Amino acid sequence: MPEPSFIIGVDVGGTFTDIFVLDEDRNFCEIVKVPSRPEDQSTGILDGISKVSKNFEDISLIIHGTTVGTNALLERKGAKTGIITTTGFRDVIEMRRRDRPHTWGLWGNFEPIIPRDLRLEVDERVLSNGVIEKPVDIDQVRDAAQQLISMGVEAVCIFFMNSYANSANEKLALEAVQSVWPNDYITCASEILPEIREFERGSTSALNAYLQPIIGNYLERLGTGLAKGGLQGEVLIVQSNGGVMTIDISRSFPVRTALSGPAAGVIAGAYIGKVSGYDNLITCDMGGTSFDVSLVSDGDTALAPQTSVDFGLVVRTPMIEITTIGAGGGSIAWVDRGGLLQVGPESAGSNPGPVCYGLGNDRPTVTDANLVMGRINAERPIGGMLNSLDVEASKKAIAEHIGKPLAIEVMEAAEAVIQVANAKMAGAIRLVSIEKGHDPEKFVAMPFGGGGALHTGALIKDVGLAKAIVPRFPGITSALGCVIADMRLDRVHTLNVLLNNIKLGDLHKEIELTSKASEKIITQSKVKFERIDYVFELDMLYVGQTHSVSARLPVNINKIREELSLEVIKKSFEDAYFSNFGRLLEGIDLRILNLRVSVIGRRPKLDLHIFAPSSNSSLKDAETGERNVWVDGGWQSAKIYNRLDLPEESSISGPALLEQSDTTIFLEPDLEGSVDKLGNLIISRRE
Repeated sequence: MPEPSFIIGVDVGGTFTDIFVLDEDRNFCEIVKVPSRPEDQSTGILDGISKVSKNFEDISLIIHGTTVGTNALLERKGAKTGIITTTGFRDVIEMRRRDRPHTWGLWGNFEPIIPRDLRLEVDERVLSNGVIEKPVDIDQVRDAAQQLISMGVEAVCIFFMNSYANSANEKLALEAVQSVWPNDYITCASEILPEIREFERGSTSALNAYLQPIIGNYLERLGTGLAKGGLQGEVLIVQSNGGVMTIDISRSFPVRTALSGPAAGVIAGAYIGKVSGYDNLITCDMGGTSFDVSLVSDGDTALAPQTSVDFGLVVRTPMIEITTIGAGGGSIAWVDRGGLLQVGPESAGSNPGPVCYGLGNDRPTVTDANLVMGRINAERPIGGMLNSLDVEASKKAIAEHIGKPLAIEVMEAAEAVIQVANAKMAGAIRLVSIEKGHDPEKFVAMPFGGGGALHTGALIKDVGLAKAIVPRFPGITSALGCVIADMRLDRVHTLNVLLNNIKLGDLHKEIELTSKASEKIITQSKVKFERIDYVFELDMLYVGQTHSVSARLPVNINKIREELSLEVIKKSFEDAYFSNFGRLLEGIDLRILNLRVSVIGRRPKLDLHIFAPSSNSSLKDAETGERNVWVDGGWQSAKIYNRLDLPEESSISGPALLEQSDTTIFLEPDLEGSVDKLGNLIISRRE
């Protein structure tokens, strides 16, 4: 029997589930888009995979970017969860950092995901130096667990004060809970985040417990469906840090899947950009429900140590920095009580979808506005979900909900919707670039998702970006990122010691042991690696400061004891601090707060020449007709091209529409596009 040769990347969006299939034997790829199934994402995935492989035995590897965890957090639809914590500290996740939902004003409220009656206390106490002042009362722990079970709790989080310094009490409590708990949904805070600061550790651990049954049940349904189809290969899940992990790790650490899908898109964007000669990118992922923006500088994605998935829901685990706004193709346009036009954040999603889908929605969306303006082909909707789109229904909805309240004609109203959406997107781009000290003129936009390429020209001009690079298949870029992503495992451990007092031998040993443990987990999978890389960082700060900077240690795993000295640590910190703040503070002692170890299994990289344009076609062959588009207050004739038939080095002047099965690209009148050797479309201002 031949070895299975298909590698499949899967990304589930609000409207479509995207499938990217790589046949390693034939060096061939295929893409599929099917409607997402919000009620059970696994059914949409199985539908999509079945379209390319009736026999799952042909599949060697499936890598999946999932939004199940993110959606559960945003919609507050996780499992009924309880907490067992130290006496006096059950309100940590509710008190937070005393921030407010709205900076200006005292209005707004916050409800913790775990109500107070499900947060139970037991007697125990560990001091900040790791000394056990009071051993845990095991009988109290067991009674608390049984009380939670009687209240219908499905998952439990064990969270004790200062467990990062000494986890002994937590581990004893874990054994006690396991002796009575009816399932495996038990989270121990010292395993999830052995790091200083109680709220962040408590919040991350509570959210992990909250997601465990949701992610666990979802992965079980997906695994059952794949097994029925004959799958023998491995299934990996994309993490929010851009790496991938095994199913077993995903079940234990589901909180690491938050923002999983968008992270895969950034990984693909960074890789495509680097191979194409663009190291400074701003990725712009416009799907059905949101617009996700991330900055890639010098080829590196930006990782944040923590993020807020929603107000008060803080996750402290490395995540690719992504700014998300409600400006997707399905985002609903509306006029507020003050008479101002708004777009989003509410979305029509995939069901009922935009008005033009004819599935019951009567409120106009961004997609409806693009359709009315002629930028989308009503007879060739992307994704293959529908045979045609209802232009007249879109016009009627825009006239009723936008034109009438604002006393403007339907075409003006449609253009206004696009202008407001573009302004929101431009604001998100400025947030990740200008507000963080980056000059947009030095960056290239990379639009992807089903709708990103429709708005590229406006964003180039509004923000002042150098140009844009549109990937060969923009609509499935996140699915492509799944195939590209490496396997990664991040670990953190609090040291909390002055630099001058640290015992280097202990630090060397900690780095080596953590690295070996992570490497063992990674190499247990069936995944092929070209090599394994190690990244070592120390969170450090000057004594008296609250916030730390991350200092990367330039040392080799095999030469830790020879290369890692106090001088190297100090220089690494000073370089990082100066890069962030432009100055150093002389004469102040340094504190090492946390050690971070990342072990990365580098998977074989996809040869992007697989996307190279055909050498047998011409620009004239690719031209399919003309259509009027509404631009700057009037109709203009735009040539239409089949994007995938465009030959290398061909050049197109706007206005023009480039159509393909997964997206439409709109070139505005003062822009031009050229095709590079990898099939990317490079969009720039016309001279």
